Amino acid sequence: MNSFIQQNQKKVTGILSGFDRLIFKGSLRYLQHTPGMMDFLYSKDILLKDFGPFADKITKEIREASEHEAKTQRRPIKYISSSTVRKNLIAKEIAVADEIEEGLICILTCVEPCKSFEIYKNRELKILTIERRDRKCLHLYHYWMDPDFGFMHGRIQTWFPFTIRIYINGREWLSRELKKRNINYIKKENCFVKIDDVEEAQNIMNEQLKTNWPEVLQNIANKLNPIHDEIFSDFNLDYFWATYQSEWATDIMFRSQRQLDKIYPQLIRGAISTFSTKDVMRFLGKRTRGHGFHGEVVSTLHNRPEGVRIKHQVKKNSVKMYNKQGQILRVETTINDPKDFKVLRQKQGDEHGKKEWLKMRKGIADLYARAQVSDASNKRYIEALASFNTSKTITELVSPICKANKLNNKRVRPIRPWEEGDKLLLQTANNGDYFLTGFRNRDLFTVFNPPEKKISEVEKKRNKARITRQIRILRGHGIVKKVAHSHRYLVTSRGRKIIAAILAYIQISLEMMNNILVEGYS
Repeated sequence: MNSFIQQNQKKVTGILSGFDRLIFKGSLRYLQHTPGMMDFLYSKDILLKDFGPFADKITKEIREASEHEAKTQRRPIKYISSSTVRKNLIAKEIAVADEIEEGLICILTCVEPCKSFEIYKNRELKILTIERRDRKCLHLYHYWMDPDFGFMHGRIQTWFPFTIRIYINGREWLSRELKKRNINYIKKENCFVKIDDVEEAQNIMNEQLKTNWPEVLQNIANKLNPIHDEIFSDFNLDYFWATYQSEWATDIMFRSQRQLDKIYPQLIRGAISTFSTKDVMRFLGKRTRGHGFHGEVVSTLHNRPEGVRIKHQVKKNSVKMYNKQGQILRVETTINDPKDFKVLRQKQGDEHGKKEWLKMRKGIADLYARAQVSDASNKRYIEALASFNTSKTITELVSPICKANKLNNKRVRPIRPWEEGDKLLLQTANNGDYFLTGFRNRDLFTVFNPPEKKISEVEKKRNKARITRQIRILRGHGIVKKVAHSHRYLVTSRGRKIIAAILAYIQISLEMMNNILVEGYS
């Protein structure tokens, strides 16, 4: 990230990194499966044939208790007929109209899909059974202006097993803290275009990671279902909290829209035409060698109200970039499926054991690790952008390497980037797998001589010597540098710019260029 910031330091007023959207999911894990539900019904002396009336009774009690505060405060309770309606917009309109600055805004109700239980007649065994199935039930959406979190909401499923989702926005949370500390700012939607004390704002974002989430989320759950303890008085069930979705955003604040507009088209063109599958996987912390990756990487470009957005998606996770409110360059990593990442932690249930690299968990115990992984993803992406952000033309960048040069007073031939051999050499050197650790002679040898290509020992030696000469050519033109006390080589910052320019020139057509410009700025 440092390279990009150094290139634009005179244009940038500050950088802010932290959670944007956070969605937490609360589950009564024991009731997520049929045996647990059967145990609960047994403890209540409820027969399966009586499950329907019993569940209806509990649902009505939850709804009455959940809506009690709204009725007491005379806040609106509205039924929404479609689950596709953007309920947060309705809630914001109510908040503005009623000038709600703190407290309950409204409750919106809607019938939506859910996972729940249903009585099923087993014709073979001629008995009733209870099964967990996809069905629909009424959900209650509570919207608040919270004194700490600002505009937020929580949703509870009113049918067993009463799953909860809580939605919090980190930027909304930050604005509340800035007000408390008398720090002036200008906020547009969910991003800040100006903050008087950016350093202190970043400290506040860092403090968010130290939140006692089990306590905070449980307090919110008590508002959504005030009679939880009564329902499970003899069963002692608590919610297990998981991070359903997280968005970690890095905002680079430019002094003006004109300054960002000047470089943004070049960043978009470079990202859509140059970032390969391996690059995107590297941004998201995944290796591509020897790990049996099955899936696809999809990059898309869209013109959204927030700005022109490019999104790179690997399975359910993604990293995206867009220009928000004209002068904010935002890079954002979204994690929906944490198991695709590994973190250094103890095994589940072994708090004092040795730390190992294990899959990231959905539970809030790994929320801090999730923030670290997401922040590293954003930084890798922004660092890669540095190769596109240059005022030089492709000709100015590439021309020097097309002429002979010298390394240790010995002639080095020109690089011919448009020929297949040298083009493959440059692409391989720029492979995302070698970004941090560099590459060796044997790495290039594997690319130019795949295992299925059987060659003699004499030819192997000859090819290895040829690759050594090719690496020397790259060094002679400043494309790569040798890592001290090793046999590894790293692509230089200058080399990345040159390779990015070459790949962009090769891969992007006039039609693609026109489409990007038309779609991005129409």
